[in-house]
Amino acid sequence: MALKTVKKLIKETDKWFLLICTLLSAFGTVMVASATKRTLDEGEFISRDAKVMILAFAIGFVMCMVISFIDYDIILKLWPVIAGGTLILMLLLFPFGEALNEARPDARLWLKITSSLYFQPSELLKIGFIVTFSYHLSKVKNDISSIKNVLLLCIHAAIPIGLVVITGDMGSALIFILMFIGMMFVSGVHWLYFPAGLLAVAAVSPIVWFKVFDDIQRNRILALIHPEDYPKEIYQQLQALNAMKEGGFFGTGLFKGPFTQSNSIPESQNDMIFSLICEELGFIGAAALVLLFILLAVRIIYVARRSNNFAALMLCYGVMLMILSQAVVNIGMCTMLLPVIGITLPFISAGGSSTVSLYIAVGLVLSVYRSGSGFGYDNDYRFSRISRT
Repeated sequence: MALKTVKKLIKETDKWFLLICTLLSAFGTVMVASATKRTLDEGEFISRDAKVMILAFAIGFVMCMVISFIDYDIILKLWPVIAGGTLILMLLLFPFGEALNEARPDARLWLKITSSLYFQPSELLKIGFIVTFSYHLSKVKNDISSIKNVLLLCIHAAIPIGLVVITGDMGSALIFILMFIGMMFVSGVHWLYFPAGLLAVAAVSPIVWFKVFDDIQRNRILALIHPEDYPKEIYQQLQALNAMKEGGFFGTGLFKGPFTQSNSIPESQNDMIFSLICEELGFIGAAALVLLFILLAVRIIYVARRSNNFAALMLCYGVMLMILSQAVVNIGMCTMLLPVIGITLPFISAGGSSTVSLYIAVGLVLSVYRSGSGFGYDNDYRFSRISRT
């Protein structure tokens, strides 16, 4: 009986989706090991950052599987607990938060767990937002384009966005904004709200520029326009771009990138890890990574459309938007298309908080897959813009 149960559980798990996530994590661990090779002491085989990646993957994988066995409908109904828990963790940053970036002492984004272990609450807040916002959208789906409901949805999104802005995490704020816009779009909100929102953003942009951004953030944006005037702010990105050019088509070889191994690229294991991939694995390695992200997105869409529930659809698209937004922004930073705003490459960059949180999100998608009752759509699907195409 136990063997049959195990076989049933394995059969009900989206093995292809899990395989893609595992491949991305394995890829990331190897690249972090390469980026931090220079930090190894004599006799050490693997760096602390790579060890953290492996441990975070193990913890995240277990949590992912546990969550996948819980019906997503139960998870959605626990939204007050999830919202309260993630908000409390964020509020703890105000009295207890610590800044790990010397360049940004005001960005107190981390909670200290042990003398050498820290956790970033904003990573869990993203998961909490996906759950609560999906639930909110499902409750107003019959009248989702009314002014009242759109305003309430905007207020809902403004809470986590405001919190991360106050703590100094502008990168996470951008990801929340992209997730919010994406989820509103796929849920079927009338298209006229989007140009109206763009006008509102344009109207408040001077306030954001002068009152919300600090000098460092403004200079990083200006550095893209006039790099010669901001050599300090643009240095990291120029070095990353030079490393990417060095890699060419086939790369310089794993653990052999001259820019990375000489520590010429600040934060090559975190924000700038895509430049390391291009340097050591070349265009081929970078293209393989991008292909994995595309396959991941396609598989999430498959799981979403396999479900017969609107809230499940929103959960899946929320996870996909979170992962793809971070990937696009991170690659944009490395290629000097966007300013440096401290966004890691999902599954790839060093960081235990990010990895564990990502696998919690993976668990949500697996829960939808496990709970799916086939490919027949019910009436809920008429509310999704993507499902109508």
